Amino acid sequence: DTVMTIAVADWLLSGVPLREAMLDWGKEYPNRGYGGMFYEWLFYSETKEPYNSFGNGAGMRVSPCGYYATSLDKALELAKQSAEVTHNHPEGIKGAQAIASAIFLARQHKSKDEIRDYIEQTFGYNMHRSCDEIRPTYQFDVTCQGSCPEAIIAFLDSHDYESAIRLAVSLGGDSDTIACMTGGIAAAYYGIPSWLVKYVTVEFLPQYIRDIIAKFDKVCAERIAIQSKFDNKETNR
Repeated sequence: DTVMTIAVADWLLSGVPLREAMLDWGKEYPNRGYGGMFYEWLFYSETKEPYNSFGNGAGMRVSPCGYYATSLDKALELAKQSAEVTHNHPEGIKGAQAIASAIFLARQHKSKDEIRDYIEQTFGYNMHRSCDEIRPTYQFDVTCQGSCPEAIIAFLDSHDYESAIRLAVSLGGDSDTIACMTGGIAAAYYGIPSWLVKYVTVEFLPQYIRDIIAKFDKVCAERIAIQSKFDNKETNR
């Protein structure tokens, strides 16, 4: 999850084709529990064509698109591009767009009700469930349609970043990927506690990945500032 998320961030920062970024990062980190079809594409496919997947790998790696975008339409377009390199099934694209748009709306300080309504109306996911209702019967499901809605609901049920992650994990199933998607939204809405950022980055990530994250954060902040100035000028005309 981390490796492919970094690959998407690298693509947005550098402009290198996303397929190339994913191949480079995947081969740098070959033993990271990739899904079977993705592993086949990464290491054995000769054509490197998309394989019509609707697995949750599309939603898992999309979070940089929600942070980088300066409009909701752009978030949706970037999410589509990030998915269709491999996950070009409509459900795969939809899952990526749902996660990216939730992140973008959270960044825009939209309320949870506004985020819930947008996701339900735009993507047709049932957002009027709680984690307590989902948990008893939830089973392992690596599809976008069977995990992206649950990831968003875990965020909606939370009260801070840590509770969002705990709720996501508590659902069971493909819990690391669900938590990855939930965490992307929760970080945009709540922020991440500084002690946790320091602990995770220092303990688990090499310096060159930390450098990419720092550069990505800086570029996103600059893009937001520029867009805000433009929006203010348009409002004042």
